This record gives sequence, C-alpha cells and structure tokens, in this order.
Amino acid sequence: MDAQGRGQAGDIDPADQWVLNPHTGEYELRLTPSAPQSGIPGPRRAAPSPNRAGVPAGRTAKPVATGRTVPPPRRRGAPPEEPLPGRRGRRPVKKKSTAKKALLWTGGTMAFVLVAAAGGGYLYIRHLNGNITSVSDDGASTGGFQTDKAINILLIGTDKRTGAGNGSYGDKDSVGHADTTILLHVSKDRTNATALSIPRDLIVNVPDCETTLSDGTTKVIPGTDDVRFNTSLGQDERTASCTVRTVTELTGIQADNFMVADFNAVKTLTTAVGGVEVCLAKDIDDEDSKLKLSKGTHTISGEQALAFVRTRHSVGFGGDLSRIGLQQQFLSALMRKLKSNDTLTNPAKMIKLAEAGTKALAVDSNLDSIGKLKDLGLELGKLNVKNLTFTTVPVVDNPTEKVKATVVLNDATAPTVFDMIKNDVSFTEVKKKAGASKSAEAAEEAARLKGTKSAASEVRVRILNGGAAAGSAQAELEYLQNEEGVLKSENAGNADAALAKTTLEYAPDQADQARRLAAILGLSGAQLKPGKSVTNSQGLPTMTLTLGKDFKGAGVSFTTATKAPEGVQQSTADKVECAK
Repeated sequence: MDAQGRGQAGDIDPADQWVLNPHTGEYELRLTPSAPQSGIPGPRRAAPSPNRAGVPAGRTAKPVATGRTVPPPRRRGAPPEEPLPGRRGRRPVKKKSTAKKALLWTGGTMAFVLVAAAGGGYLYIRHLNGNITSVSDDGASTGGFQTDKAINILLIGTDKRTGAGNGSYGDKDSVGHADTTILLHVSKDRTNATALSIPRDLIVNVPDCETTLSDGTTKVIPGTDDVRFNTSLGQDERTASCTVRTVTELTGIQADNFMVADFNAVKTLTTAVGGVEVCLAKDIDDEDSKLKLSKGTHTISGEQALAFVRTRHSVGFGGDLSRIGLQQQFLSALMRKLKSNDTLTNPAKMIKLAEAGTKALAVDSNLDSIGKLKDLGLELGKLNVKNLTFTTVPVVDNPTEKVKATVVLNDATAPTVFDMIKNDVSFTEVKKKAGASKSAEAAEEAARLKGTKSAASEVRVRILNGGAAAGSAQAELEYLQNEEGVLKSENAGNADAALAKTTLEYAPDQADQARRLAAILGLSGAQLKPGKSVTNSQGLPTMTLTLGKDFKGAGVSFTTATKAPEGVQQSTADKVECAK
C-alpha cells in the first residue's frame, strides 16, 4: 500500500478534529456535541478507541456544548487560563506566536523529516508513536543527541522501490543502497547548521560492522576497501548502522542519530505540505526520471517531486554531483515552505505532515518515540534557514579510471571541511547570541599565546603518542626537526592514556618555548597546559607534547579554519536558485 494511504480512520481527516484557537495560539480538540465523551480523538461517527492518543492516561475531557472546544489538560503548576473575550472585567489573552509553537523540521536527501508539532497538537501526535519504524543503532552512534551540545544527524535516502508506483523506476528489486546521504550538523548555540552531502559514487573504505538483522540476530559483516559509498547500506545485508560507521570512518564525525527515507518520503511529504516551489533555468525532459518541466517556476509534489530529485541527465554535467545540487535546491525550497506562515498557521497541513513524516521514515533505536522526536524538533526549530548551509564533500575524479565513473576525496580541501564541522565552525556569517561574552577561562587561555617567543632552536620538547595513529610521534618529530628547526626534540613513545585533543604541558619558565611551539603547530590556548616540566633522556628539563586523537598528520596545523576553502560548493537555504 502506498504510504499516503496508511493510517486513515475511515474517511475522517485527523485535521478536522483539531483547530487553532486564535486567542491562545494553541491547537485544541473539537469533539461532536453529543453525550459526554473522552478527550481522545477518533472518528466522529464511531466510538472513540481507548488506544488512540488524546489526553493523558487516566484523564477525560469534560462534556461540551455545541460549537465549543475542549482545551488540553492544564499542566501542573500552570496559571489559570484567561477567559475568552467578551466577559467583563477581564482583558483578552494575548495571542502567542504560532511560529514559536510549531516545532517542525525536515531532513535527508529524499526529504528532511517532520519530527514534531507542538502546542495542543502534542496531545494528538502521541498516537503517532504507532507509525514510527525504528532500526537498530548497533552502537554506531553516540547514543543520541544532547540539548546542550552540537547535534549531528545522518539522513539517508535509499533507492528502495517500495510503495505504490515506485517499481517502475528501474532496478525495482534494489535492496536499498545509500543513494543520497546528508550529514546534518547543527551548532551548539543553534545559530547555524551545515548539511553535508556525501556522493554515492565516492570511493571509501566500509569498516567491519556489527549488525542486527531483520530476524533479530546479530552478525559482524566484514568491511571492504575501495568501494562505492552507497554499498555501505543494503550490500551484504548491511543496515543503516553500517552507513553511520562508514561516515565516521570517512569524516571523523560520529552521528548522534540517523533517519532513513525511501522514495515514498518525498512524495508524501511534498503532498502533505501542499507542494514545493522550484525553479528551472531551462526546459527539462528526462526520460529516465520521467521529469518534464518547462523553464521557469513550478510547484511540484508527489510523483513529480520524486522525479525532480531523481533527475540528473538534464542538469549540470549529467552526473550524480549535478543531481546533488538539484536536491539541495529542492530541500532549500522545502525548508522555506515548511517555515512559512502558510504552513505553520495551517492545522490541517501540520497534522498531515505529522502523519506523513512518521510513516515515511525510519529512525534509529535511540530516537524511536514522538517524545524524543519532539525534543529534537525543539532544538532544530531554533535555527533560521538563512544560516543553514548546503555543501558537498569535496571530491575529484578517480585517477585510476579511464572512463570516469567514481570520485575520490579532494585531499587539499576535504579535511578542512570535515574539521570545520567537527569544531562547530559555521559556513555562514552569524551573529553571536545576545549577551554572549568571553568567559574568564577563555580570556586566560587566549593570554597564554601572548608574549615573547623563543627561537625554534631553543625549544626543548619530548613527544608522546596519546591516541593518534601508530607512528605519529616519530612522524611529527621528523617534521619538527627537518622542517621547523626544533632540534632539541625526541620521541618518548606512548602516553599512559589516550586524549581526545593534543596538549602541550610546560613549566612557567618554559612559557616562551611553549608559545613558539604553539605558533609552529597551530595549537590553541586551551591546548597549552601550564604545569611542570619533566626531564628528557639527557636529564634536561623539557616540555611534553602529547598527540591526541585530533592529530591529522605531521605538519598539519591544529588551527581550525574559520571559513570554507576556496572552491568548495555551498549555498544557503534562504536563497532561491534555478537549476541549470
């Protein structure tokens, strides 16, 4: 059955039972004027089901007169509600901002997912828990996003042809590979986000993957080197957790959660929102994707929207990278539509989106309830779309191929892009939140870098490997001695414990040496650790440089870039672009 048709209660539209109270800004349940009823939403002509979501367990709504609505149960500790206008002696309740009430977000290349609706509508969406499909996390993620940290969500669009009409799109028996994948990073302060597209034809190493199979058993699926990224899902029984592990291996960024969508997601979500407006710089007539649109602006939904995000032969260079650009344009348009007043103030659209979103996507086992999705929606809903940047992993043609079919990482720029995301650096210019100020700790760290610096020849340091790749201490030693003139240095072997970040420990009388080494390596003030010196193999006082897991290679600066490298493709979700 097509996802559009699942979960219907006869011919009753759930949106008919929830209305927006213009005086409170809340969505409220409207029941029929018959005998006293439960506050649980259900078909108007049928007895309410005790399993449908509505009011919390143990509570019932009070009987109402014709034309009146039943307000949601009052939360404990909440002040008494103001009466509706018209009663003497009381002023009308100030209307609340609907935009702040609507906790809406979408993601993934096939579609960004609706994750929550708020206000009185929260009572309704409790019943949506039954729609949610979860996939085992298999320990591949961090265990779930946290509200006080940056958020990384992996959004996986598969080419699985399940659903009505989707078998006609060629390769109808596809197991569902990682056809289009986006790593969505939302900053710690929620002022900005980056959506990083990962090309399906990128050559990567897929690591060994412990996987929970469909029958509930687990097995370790052996990894494979130098294969297309899209084989991280579907191939050899791999599940989405294997794709998560592959992204971590590729970028160094571990996802907090993941979501998976197939062809139905883009059809059902665009239909629920009432269509998405896209722009073409030229006519398109693509027999493969079945997209036929004239130059100019069009509102698309359903099958036509799916054809739009699948087309590639008629745009750009006709390859997958050109299609990624088209999909990013589509997602930007979808984002603008979802954040528009036309959507946020329309209860029918909000409820249809909630129904469509929870049916069209699978989420990881750490994100498998409406409550968790609502919390994620609260965080994502704080972002302004003008500070959402779409970009793509920097790649070059695979040099080993005569006929160019795959791509490999651009080693000159890809590490910087990954590093910016890992270090929560925005790809757009954003204003810091009001009231933000430099803490005393931050000021102290910055002060460590200020002052005189010793000559490189006077710097004495021993190097320990504290979590970097094997051989890193020796490689860094050779770099410092041969390239930077830090001759009084030695390899001291492995540290007692692994560190996430590289540190330089020094005594107060070695501060000049520490500042010189920090300048050479690009160390931050936070990585400089005033303490005590130790003695080296010659019995002389020396500083200690411990290479952590953040070590990227000999001679590679630890300083995080503040802007994307020249030539890296990027666009923001607030800009209207026409596909060429």
